[in-house]
Amino acid sequence: MRRGLVLAATTIAAAIAAVAGVQAAAARHDASTTANAAGCALQSARGNIKHVIYVQFDNTHFTRDNPNVPSDLQQMPHLLDFINGNGSLLTNDHTVLISHTAGGILSSLTGVYPDRHGQVVSNSNVRFNGAGFQFPSSFGYWTDPVVANAPTVPNMITPDGKNAPAPWVPYTRAGCDFGAVATANTVLENTGTGASGDITKVFGTGSPQYTQAAASNAAPFGSAARAKAQTDFVGFAIHCAQGSAACASGQADTLPDEPGGYGGFKGLFGAQQINPFLTGGATMNDLAGNSIADPFGQPGFPGFDGMYASTSLAYVAAMQEKGIPVTFAYISDAHDFHGVAGNAHTAYGPGSQGYVDQLHAYDQAFAAFFQRLAADGIDKSNTLFVFTVDEGDHFAGVQKTGCDGVTTPCVYGPNQVGEINANIKTLVQHQFPAVPAASTDWTVHGDDAPTFYMSGNPDPASAVVRNLERATAKLTAVNPYTGNTDTLMKAMASRTEMQALHMISGDPLRNPTFAYFADPNYFLTDFPASTCETCINPAFAWNHGDIQPEIATTWLGFVGPGVKNTGVNSSIWSDHTDVQPTMLSLLGLQNDYVPDGRVLVEPLESWAVPQTLRAHRETLIRLAATYKQLNAPFGSFGMDTLTASTKAIASGDATSDANYTTRDNAIGQLTARRDALAAQIRDALNAAAFGNQQLDERQAARWIVEADALRLAAKGLSLLP
Repeated sequence: MRRGLVLAATTIAAAIAAVAGVQAAAARHDASTTANAAGCALQSARGNIKHVIYVQFDNTHFTRDNPNVPSDLQQMPHLLDFINGNGSLLTNDHTVLISHTAGGILSSLTGVYPDRHGQVVSNSNVRFNGAGFQFPSSFGYWTDPVVANAPTVPNMITPDGKNAPAPWVPYTRAGCDFGAVATANTVLENTGTGASGDITKVFGTGSPQYTQAAASNAAPFGSAARAKAQTDFVGFAIHCAQGSAACASGQADTLPDEPGGYGGFKGLFGAQQINPFLTGGATMNDLAGNSIADPFGQPGFPGFDGMYASTSLAYVAAMQEKGIPVTFAYISDAHDFHGVAGNAHTAYGPGSQGYVDQLHAYDQAFAAFFQRLAADGIDKSNTLFVFTVDEGDHFAGVQKTGCDGVTTPCVYGPNQVGEINANIKTLVQHQFPAVPAASTDWTVHGDDAPTFYMSGNPDPASAVVRNLERATAKLTAVNPYTGNTDTLMKAMASRTEMQALHMISGDPLRNPTFAYFADPNYFLTDFPASTCETCINPAFAWNHGDIQPEIATTWLGFVGPGVKNTGVNSSIWSDHTDVQPTMLSLLGLQNDYVPDGRVLVEPLESWAVPQTLRAHRETLIRLAATYKQLNAPFGSFGMDTLTASTKAIASGDATSDANYTTRDNAIGQLTARRDALAAQIRDALNAAAFGNQQLDERQAARWIVEADALRLAAKGLSLLP
């Protein structure tokens, strides 16, 4: 299997000329190529942005995971040099909490924190429905309900219970078709034919697609027939502008809760519709000329873990060539082995041969991609390129020395790569037998940052909750790598503190009782019950969700008209919510809601942003920086209140919880004040960016003083013993 990866890496370069010169040229000269692009009304400052290409990596690192092994981006020089040589690479970017794929991607797409899009815990979450626990996936099409038996509760839920606004709306309202390549929740995510299934929702009961999906879902598990519905319908979408010819034969693209309404729009969903549109009926090929297919060789969607760079970027290029001027794409991680097309999973260690081979294949794919786009006349002069990542990772395994991966492969033996699996319920039973342990009493969302859920959603200050919190704060486990006894807990958040970290959703039944940030080498779960007390799991070795710097710190790259060429920049503090408003400001578009993020004016040319973002520039940047430290989960306010919450939760005993109550109340009071002030600052920054309203410099100065006072109070609370 690895030989296939090496072959892909070595054949991509040889195929560039054929792919770029023949396939791209054919698409380029198609009469329909510029149909939508001509009607797309992007409003950049000088009118020179005609294309938008957004690339969302999964678990791809700027920093080194082993000091001797070049980082992921260093092993993709064609991408790294493209960003550094033409734009700005922000390396002090941050994830949201929980630091996971779904939450991170969705916050980047929407510009809001998880409390405003609903995925406060991902990639799945836990929901107590009154009778027991359900485990719905975070990944569902944008308008899906959280679970089938709660059809009126959106998976993507706002604090007031509405369906969160969709990220393609600013583009389609501007007359621009929006292509989605495996991007979370913008494409169909399941083949369900029940009342709330994606096939029923989009294609309708009794449609040919419905009939095909029903037959596919009834086929034997593990068969090609069973996979066919996902291959044909999941993973790709084109959300069209009103009247776009591209979607003339498509389905209604409905967003019933979209602010301002959203009627008369259509979309194409799945490879069955999109591949013929892109190729005229031919098989869709990756950048090396290989047919894009599922694990059974059936042309179409290969699965989310099969979206290698050569695959995703081929779809982006093909969509751009067919007149889809806005494309958002997801690329699978390179540090795991995913088989032919996402049909296998084994973790690599830094510098291992398979890992290096995959990064080389990714690098060659970017070389082919940029060359193909240039042949199409799509480049930094007329295109906004955005590259980002959902979260960082902590490598759980033995750190190798004497190898760099590139010239000397790092070789790992048995039990040298893998997270430490631990059954947290078993650990509690053995170490604190008096704490309730039956599955009906509590469960966790398995993770290195597990969230706890107690049956009946008891009061967070009740004895049953506090007993479990105090016990888990003291849990230990024997590390199979070192033989040492590790204290598992690194931080804990009460429900009050989760409010401060933007981890409370508009669906009370999915909100955790408390959150637990553990030693990142461990993956803590209670399912299945047979999970070992502690053992090494070689299938997974890259943990995220947690608060450690290697997980929390990410990167963000911009290239295109209006972006300064600063190369690597570590001085600008940003997080996922800043991506979307920065893009929209450069493009002259706006949301139908106020985002939590701010426009990152520092890496942008002054002429590229509205005059109201140029006026009082120094004060605006100071206010924006203060706002992020006040409101972002990984800002100083959030991290200091988390420290205070951790100490409060671990304190007290069964007879006295006065310290916990006092400090938890103090966190709640500070958070209420923070929320009120942050909303004022957020609205003012948004009005300057999108509402043509000048910033009031005196008011801004007062807000900075107030914010600093709140941050100082949070710091003081964190320093109490």
